[in-house]
Amino acid sequence: MVKELMHDPIFLARQSEVAGRDDLQTAQDLLDTLTAHKEDCVGMAANMIGVRKRIIAFWDESGQSPAYTVMLNPEILKKDGAYDTTEGCLSLLGGPRSCKRYKRIKVRWQTLDFQVRIKTYEGFTAQIIQHEIDHTNGILI
Repeated sequence: MVKELMHDPIFLARQSEVAGRDDLQTAQDLLDTLTAHKEDCVGMAANMIGVRKRIIAFWDESGQSPAYTVMLNPEILKKDGAYDTTEGCLSLLGGPRSCKRYKRIKVRWQTLDFQVRIKTYEGFTAQIIQHEIDHTNGILI
């Protein structure tokens, strides 16, 4: 179900909790909301729809067939190639802001079946993932 976007910076600045099996509907709601905003948005975290769980969804161009990916409990294990950029966010008003990102990241997460995966991402997909993981950690750009 498409959910309303959260804009409260105090709520967004709080760390999210570990996601479990009871949170699969939130993962689906997050994906539904992201696809509803696909013209303006390439990634979302669950706190952007008012749920403080470690769930992100994003447009993933890293594979043979680009598609949306959902990650439960993602964490960055390694990062390489720092650079400065600017990013916008549907949850934050006021336009793009400056931030530091990394060209390559290694991420561990759980799938919707709770299988553990580890993968290295590069480029724009890596940037999206970093932005959304920041959301789960209460970090606002």
